[in-house]
Amino acid sequence: MQSYLDRKASLHVAIIMDGNGRWATARGLRRSLGHRAGVAAVRQVVEAAPALGVTTLTLFALSSDNWQRPPGEVAALLALLEHYVREDVLLLVERRIRLTVIGRRSRLPNRLRQAIAAAEAASAGGHCLDLRIAIDYSSRDAIADAVRRWSFAHAPSRAAFGRLLAPPGPGVETDVDLLIRSGGEQRLSDFLLWEAAYAELYFLDTLWPDFGAEDLRAAIADFHRRERRFGRLSADCAGASGAVMRPPDLGV
Repeated sequence: MQSYLDRKASLHVAIIMDGNGRWATARGLRRSLGHRAGVAAVRQVVEAAPALGVTTLTLFALSSDNWQRPPGEVAALLALLEHYVREDVLLLVERRIRLTVIGRRSRLPNRLRQAIAAAEAASAGGHCLDLRIAIDYSSRDAIADAVRRWSFAHAPSRAAFGRLLAPPGPGVETDVDLLIRSGGEQRLSDFLLWEAAYAELYFLDTLWPDFGAEDLRAAIADFHRRERRFGRLSADCAGASGAVMRPPDLGV
């Protein structure tokens, strides 16, 4: 079945990378080593994404709620994120991948904030893949912040409000087409709630460190088999029923 993506020039895939800690615990390892193994999976997915037609890839690395975890685990995860950003920036530039970090930065360590700023500046010209990493991120907080910044002098608009949620830069693709969650859980966990309003959801039991390019390929293949109607009738039903009633203009 032909999907809406077949007529699109872009594909935004978002991934909740779940299962690092459980992967380590099952092997008798410290949870921090599970996060380290998860970085290897990130590298595989980022490398494979462009060839699979992905133009925007958003990865959920650290939730705002994750600060409630043991301080040692959080510190290890933040250090690992800094290491990834510093060590991989040259590779991202070489592959023409643009890195953007979304989320709250004020609570991050200074060294991590500096590494993020440097990597974003160095990779700003990338056009093969827009890689977004969500760190200290909460979708509900992002929406509340956008409301605070909204100019109520203008009529409300979905498109304009969506731009308030998007990271700055050219060619911004906010709407998520496919949202993947590894690790067996089936929830959104406050991730891209506005942007994923019409996303296709794909859940799998594989723990994140075991997730690789073939898992991404399988998820995208499944996506292509789906028909995305966005509230409309399917092509077959629309053809059988004749004219489709147009919705009223709501000014959005």
